[in-house]
Amino acid sequence: MKIFLTGFMGCGKTTLAKKLSARLGYELVDLDHEIEKQAGTTVGDYFALHGESAFRELESQTLKTFPYQENSVIATGGGTPCYFDNIDWMNLNGLTVYIEMSPEALAKRLENGKAKRPLLRDLDEQGIVDFITQKLEERNPFYRKASLVVNGISLTAESLGSLIPSL
Repeated sequence: MKIFLTGFMGCGKTTLAKKLSARLGYELVDLDHEIEKQAGTTVGDYFALHGESAFRELESQTLKTFPYQENSVIATGGGTPCYFDNIDWMNLNGLTVYIEMSPEALAKRLENGKAKRPLLRDLDEQGIVDFITQKLEERNPFYRKASLVVNGISLTAESLGSLIPSL
């Protein structure tokens, strides 16, 4: 089974993917890392050099052409489900999980690492909450197409594993 973890930046997709894949003995795929390997640069640098449109095309192509093992846990980028037909493709090719969190909880998680995130770098705490709120309004119609919607607060690999059918 392929398990695609989706959700806003800071919700814990990568951390949960690492723990869940280890717990299940599944392959771990971090989509952003695979994009960086293909592009030969970081996601941030690729985004800055080529723009969002080119990045989203590369992201979609990488998502759909990566040679996943049959049993894989895939940490997607925060925007991955929201472009092209990516969420529909993921739903057809595996189980999608939306790790849902409030803007305030996400802002708390992102505050310390905001220097690494160009979209958040110059925002104060309320600015981060406002940014996340606006982005979630845009993205929730896509995120909510996931097969499984789970609350990200206190979510563990064990509790997530117990929610996944046929595990």
